[in-house]
Amino acid sequence: MAEQYLRAVIEDDVYRMDGVRRDTGKMLLLLRSLARNESTTATNRKLKNDIKAIDDEDLDGETVAVYLDIFARLYLTDNQPPFSSSIRSSVRVKQAEKRHFADPSLACALLRASPEQLIGDLKTLGFLFEAMVERDLRIYAESFGASLYHYQDYAGREADAIIALEDGRWCAFEIKLGANQIDAAAESLLALKDAIAAEKNAKLPSLLCVVCGLSSAAYQRPDGVYVLPVTALKP
Repeated sequence: MAEQYLRAVIEDDVYRMDGVRRDTGKMLLLLRSLARNESTTATNRKLKNDIKAIDDEDLDGETVAVYLDIFARLYLTDNQPPFSSSIRSSVRVKQAEKRHFADPSLACALLRASPEQLIGDLKTLGFLFEAMVERDLRIYAESFGASLYHYQDYAGREADAIIALEDGRWCAFEIKLGANQIDAAAESLLALKDAIAAEKNAKLPSLLCVVCGLSSAAYQRPDGVYVLPVTALKP
């Protein structure tokens, strides 16, 4: 169904949008590159180079930008903006959006990824799992007037997801497929909090949380970080 939906969009909806016939083959190439770069901050240049390296096809930079705009306008993609306005830090913050399809099933269809293949490729499965959780967190956040972001800085600190309220309160999430990654994820969140605490007049996160795909219980660690199984996410 996801594959048929993608075909219908690029073969029919794109033309109906402005009456211009475009190269559907090149659109598919870019969509597949987006699928390979799901849940990353890949630049337009990286997408272009990815298509050249893997598909041995050339798309110029202007075409990539135009097609990406079309995908966004047709709600195929729903990128995650960077979070920086509430963190008044001297550390330079990266301003790249995190690439997402509106639903990770679209990336699976473009990659022709079966359940068996994904079980054998946990790295790709991890990116798709992150996309699924961030899709749900966005829905939950918007239900009470909050927004979803991600955070990366040039010092190597990051948070997969930030939920921020209009009053300045915010919380940070790391998203991990396996329970063996919880310790490292918690340490990453605490390092981010410590860096922000060192800044003058900094607003600290209200909560730090690791969302885990293979965890059986919700609990708070001794260091204060919460661990939440993905199955506990509810509207």
